[in-house]
Amino acid sequence: MANLDSQNSDNCDAPLASSLPRASFTSSSELSSSHGPGFASLNRRDGAGGWSPLVSNKYQWLQIDLGERMEVTAVATQGGYGSSDWVTSYLLMFSDGGRNWKQYRREESIWGFPGNTNADSVVHYRLQPTFEARFLRFLPLTWNPKGRIGMRIEVYGCAYRSEMVHFDGKSYLLYTFNHKSVNPIKEIISLKFKTRENNGILLHREGPNDKHITLELIKGKLILFLNSGHANLPSPDALMLGSLLDDEHWHSVLVELLNTDVNFTVDTHTHHFRGKGESNYVDLNYKISFGGIPGHGKSVAFPHKNFHGCFENLYYNGVDIIDLSKKHKPQVLIMGNVSFSCSHTQTVPMTFLSSRSYLVLPGTSREDKVSVIFQFRTWNRAGLLLTSQFQHRSGALILVLSDGKLKLSLSQPGHPARDITAGAGLNDGQWHSVSLSARGNHLSMMVDGEAASMAHSLRGQIESGDTYYLGALYEQSCEAHWHRGNSSGLYYIDSDGSGPLEPSLVYCNMTDTAWTSVQHNGSHLVKVKSLNGESPHPVFFKYIASMDQLQTIIDYADNCQQELTFHCKKSRLSTPQDGTPVSWWVGRTNETHTYWGGSQPDAQKCTCGLEGNCIDSQYYCNCDADRNEWTSDTVVLSHKKHLPVTQVVMRDTGQPHSEAAYSLGPLLCSGDNSFWNSASFNTETSYLHFPTFRGELSADVSFFFKTTASSGVFLENLGITDFIRLELRAPTEVTFSFDVGNGPCEVTVQSPTAFNDDRWHHVKADRNVKEASLQVGQHPRKTQPAPADGHSRLQLNSQLFVGGTASRQRGFLGCIRSLRLNGLALDLEERATMTPGVEPGCPGHCSTYSHLCRNGGRCREKRRGITCDCTVSAYDGPFCENDISAYFGAGSSVIYNFQEHYNDTFSKNSSSVTALFHEDLTLTGEMATLSFRTTGTPSLLLYVSSFYEEYLSVILAPNGSLQIRYKLDRHREPDVFNFGFKNLADGQLHHVRINREAAVMFVEVNQNARRQVILSSGTEFNAVKSLMLGTILEPLGADPDTLRAGARGFTGCLSAVRFGPAVPLKAALRSGGHSQVTVRGHVATASRCADGTGPGAPAREATRPLSGGAGRSGPTDEGRPLVNADRSDSAVIGGVIAVVVFILLCITAIAIRIYQQRWLYQKNETNIPKTGDNAETALKSELNMQCTVNESQKEYFF
Repeated sequence: MANLDSQNSDNCDAPLASSLPRASFTSSSELSSSHGPGFASLNRRDGAGGWSPLVSNKYQWLQIDLGERMEVTAVATQGGYGSSDWVTSYLLMFSDGGRNWKQYRREESIWGFPGNTNADSVVHYRLQPTFEARFLRFLPLTWNPKGRIGMRIEVYGCAYRSEMVHFDGKSYLLYTFNHKSVNPIKEIISLKFKTRENNGILLHREGPNDKHITLELIKGKLILFLNSGHANLPSPDALMLGSLLDDEHWHSVLVELLNTDVNFTVDTHTHHFRGKGESNYVDLNYKISFGGIPGHGKSVAFPHKNFHGCFENLYYNGVDIIDLSKKHKPQVLIMGNVSFSCSHTQTVPMTFLSSRSYLVLPGTSREDKVSVIFQFRTWNRAGLLLTSQFQHRSGALILVLSDGKLKLSLSQPGHPARDITAGAGLNDGQWHSVSLSARGNHLSMMVDGEAASMAHSLRGQIESGDTYYLGALYEQSCEAHWHRGNSSGLYYIDSDGSGPLEPSLVYCNMTDTAWTSVQHNGSHLVKVKSLNGESPHPVFFKYIASMDQLQTIIDYADNCQQELTFHCKKSRLSTPQDGTPVSWWVGRTNETHTYWGGSQPDAQKCTCGLEGNCIDSQYYCNCDADRNEWTSDTVVLSHKKHLPVTQVVMRDTGQPHSEAAYSLGPLLCSGDNSFWNSASFNTETSYLHFPTFRGELSADVSFFFKTTASSGVFLENLGITDFIRLELRAPTEVTFSFDVGNGPCEVTVQSPTAFNDDRWHHVKADRNVKEASLQVGQHPRKTQPAPADGHSRLQLNSQLFVGGTASRQRGFLGCIRSLRLNGLALDLEERATMTPGVEPGCPGHCSTYSHLCRNGGRCREKRRGITCDCTVSAYDGPFCENDISAYFGAGSSVIYNFQEHYNDTFSKNSSSVTALFHEDLTLTGEMATLSFRTTGTPSLLLYVSSFYEEYLSVILAPNGSLQIRYKLDRHREPDVFNFGFKNLADGQLHHVRINREAAVMFVEVNQNARRQVILSSGTEFNAVKSLMLGTILEPLGADPDTLRAGARGFTGCLSAVRFGPAVPLKAALRSGGHSQVTVRGHVATASRCADGTGPGAPAREATRPLSGGAGRSGPTDEGRPLVNADRSDSAVIGGVIAVVVFILLCITAIAIRIYQQRWLYQKNETNIPKTGDNAETALKSELNMQCTVNESQKEYFF
């Protein structure tokens, strides 16, 4: 209904962004001023040639303001000009006001858009359907792993004209039309609306005998009521469409009435309906109201309220109602206050996509009050809504939704928790308002305008904190994130659980081990030079976590380390006379330390001194040689009790020409000894005992258990009459029981599956003066209100028994780990070493965590946790989910010889996975997988040969269809199967899986197209010889089509290639490649085929050629195995070339040094704030000028 300037939507494709000023582009951050968003227009080359954020992660975005609301029909993207920075996939968001955003969802995918495969090609997408917006935001999801995020963008479309009207909830429009102009059998009403209110009348028309048509928004859903007369109200004829339509986004509505037939459309969903009754609706009054009902609905008995929000392009039988209203035509009566524009609300809703999502908001600290107001809606019965810690650990505020009710808890040290419960059934998907206040000594809460049933008096004054967390709970460590299968990234971890410390923001680096990285404010290279003799130069480091948080992280870690590098020229670490230190560092406890690296504390030796390879054997550190040239000592500090480094002091920088520099890496910690701290209970009478559990007013207990026993007590603590106990009461029941003076109370979680399945299950039990709760794994949390009588304090006096009871009956048989009481971890292993019937540690983690090992990876047990063995997987990485990809140039090939490997290894290693292949072995079935991206045909994807001229070939025919040939009998013709799903040589990534069992072959393409065929050539694959990828020359006994495809080979990207246990690309591309692999031509490591590495991709941007060396090669001597690729004449020639290049580099370095010398000596960088990028770059350049090749300088770290 909207008018387009072009008057033709087919021509609505003009570029909209290229003519905009730089100020129209904004972003989350920028790498530098030349990487700013103003350089993000398509094909722009000035600046750095595009936008790049400061940090490449999934939280970055690039935004464009089109200046006004436009019709958007297409988008296009590029990477950063001439760089390795591009985005491989992204989300597209749009908004009218730049605050309330909506994700654009393509019809064929709920996910984002595929992006670029290199820096400069343009990827263009036409949008179906189109949309109208002023603001667009691009959110990178993935990017080139060898570069950064880099984007240049264009938006296509045209101007959008519309008419709008705003209703304030008390107004409406009444349109009176000429009955002669109305089609007696057909009515068409169309409009768009947006609102924040979940109830309101959109339109109403009535007639005699209670006949009416009403369109109403009720609880976020649109309902069309139809009453053709003499029917009880509310009308039995009602159509309902949509959900959560009160989201402040535009929604389109179309109502078509044809006699008694009705078509009702909301957005893209249509409902057809035939109304009841004999008469149609043509005898209704010639008046229709929009936004409300005249006379407060005299003829409509069901409750309603007027509409509060905006209409756009409101048409009744082709008549523009809003235009008539603006022109004050007599046909339209305006009742109340309406405006002909649509203002953007300042209230912006946010969606939490998972239970781990959270929002961090700054607050005003040190106020004597806390006041929070917000609205929420959810269908979940339970969840964390708000947490905030007060200043000076004076308390904490926690607001949770439990069983559809809101519970506000205020905890203060030394005082019982104060709880307020309000509301009921709040998980109904509707908006509910919350207002809570803590001021002076008063705590109160209101829900939906109603005060809670009670308020509490507080003890002492409170001081508000400076941070509020909305949503989410935290894992205790990166180790816990690793065992949830989370990838590397920034996470908040809560090392002390329910203890007083706030969560810490850390970087979790997920390798085979989970590494926790805590950054500080001085990670760059800093140059120090003195003008005042030997005055000290202390440098202080501030970490993103507090010292208490750091101490907890370090204490719970298995190992911690921090790398400190000293670069020195005429600058020493100690005096030559008596070894007095002139440089030192300070740790967490404010103690001065003078030991360096791998040496023991106070040894005053660097690593080279312990290893005996310092550049001057008279000294124990390279820097102490006091040479007039740059040298270095790189040290790794690993004594946990001294970490992290908080200060570095360098004094010996006062000599003539004396200079020094240093760099301090982040604090790195691995493991979590509390997460895996465990004990195995072998008899029912054994237990571990600990001091009495102090949980008088508030107690929380959490742990993991696994068992095969049907019952047993996890822990028990007794008092004179009171007690607390957690037990496995039955194979499917876990019970939390306690007594506070009025008899036992119990909370039980039941499961449809048994808990005694020898898998780890997590238990969390809480008890306070208001209620007790229990949650086991992912089962719903169960709660039990505290008894009305009895005392509130849990009074215990016995020891805490873990794994058994004081009576030595009903003991637990199995394993318990990661036991925490009120946030404090108990050392089960230490107690288990001295307790009969209990052993420290617990084997058998793969039964729980093996699902983390994907794509054929095998779970391997470690003493603490698991590791994923990717040996027989075509993937690598910590979870075997990083596919191994290779770019094949023209004429290139990879040959994997099974027999050579068998002859060499079978007698030595009978467990070798590839030892299965032997000339006398008969295969009755095999599995093959591969992924590819190419545009060339015909192409050979995979060829497996045998000593008996049997083979398997997988090719792309000239038309791009997939063809599979099996020849399992040398005397018969091969079975040929043509899978004409589509042209697969389209430059897109495709996945093929083949599984043969005797004569039955299953084929799956792209995980959705599946086919089963029967082989006629045989059921046994005999004496498998080799697997070939790419070009093959004259394969013995192959059919003509395979010969043609083999001669042409394959040009493009192959990944995830596997045949049985053989993974040829891994053997060829990964270090330590096998001797049975031969590479011919240009085969290079690709980042990922899914990221677009394909035919024609520049090798410098997307691929890494195989370097010459043992087991690895680029172009090699024809037919030579990689292990023998080095030849003596090549070595001599390479050596000569290396010497010549080396001499030229030295000459160039000397020239550069002369040119830079004056500038370098004018710099005086003595602290972190004064150190800029230019100084760091210059220093690194000067350090790299050293041309001395000396074996003793292997400690250099640049």
